[in-house]
Amino acid sequence: MAHPYHHALSSVKKWGGTVDDYQPVHAWFDSSKAHSADFRHRAMFHHSAGVWLSETVFGPTITLSTGRVIPTRWVGEQHVREDLGFIPSFTDWVKAIRPEPWMGRTEKIEALVDPHLAPPVLEVR
Repeated sequence: MAHPYHHALSSVKKWGGTVDDYQPVHAWFDSSKAHSADFRHRAMFHHSAGVWLSETVFGPTITLSTGRVIPTRWVGEQHVREDLGFIPSFTDWVKAIRPEPWMGRTEKIEALVDPHLAPPVLEVR
């Protein structure tokens, strides 16, 4: 598994600048390791939706220390391709999750929280 630093070195080789220009983006992609210490952490951000989400977090472009401006998405796509060999969709990850009974349980709270759906209260006289 590549470290964000090594991904950043790869970015420097590709677009110039310094490791510090790219480190925050690559560290964000791997921040999911805080929740899962093995390769499954990648299901959180290593897909096309994660690449688009990185734009929301870091903005549509990053300005390198050299003044060059590059799309944030390029950095995210590079990261995911280096780790997985391609950019999967979120659906690709979801299809690989084995459903468990607890995943489909839902409590019907509508009648408890929406007074328009609650049964009428009968007044006793």
